[in-house]
Amino acid sequence: QVQLVESGGDLVQAGGSLRLSCTASGSFFVINVMGWYRQAPGKQRELVADITSGGSTKYADSVKGRFTISRDNAKNTVYLQMNSLKPEDTGVYYCNADLTVIFGRRPYWGQGTQVTVSS
Repeated sequence: QVQLVESGGDLVQAGGSLRLSCTASGSFFVINVMGWYRQAPGKQRELVADITSGGSTKYADSVKGRFTISRDNAKNTVYLQMNSLKPEDTGVYYCNADLTVIFGRRPYWGQGTQVTVSS
């Protein structure tokens, strides 16, 4: 059984900051890529940022320069520092982890955490 538990979502004013956290637990051998996706009302889920086990990062163009993804491999945790938040950043943020389990590599998702940015 694998679990991804997210925290940190909140209501914040435009220009503010939030830090999201996601911790993986359960039966797995390796955490490969960890990332954050978001889904705004009426829109498809989109990649916000991801990070490999070696620390290579990728960002959506809309968040470059404002968001920073990082991970603590010892704690099986990925973070998303979000600065200069805009109303268009509003949505449910989902943690994703590409894990190597007994059956091979599988993607896992967290339950989502709500981020609301007011103008």
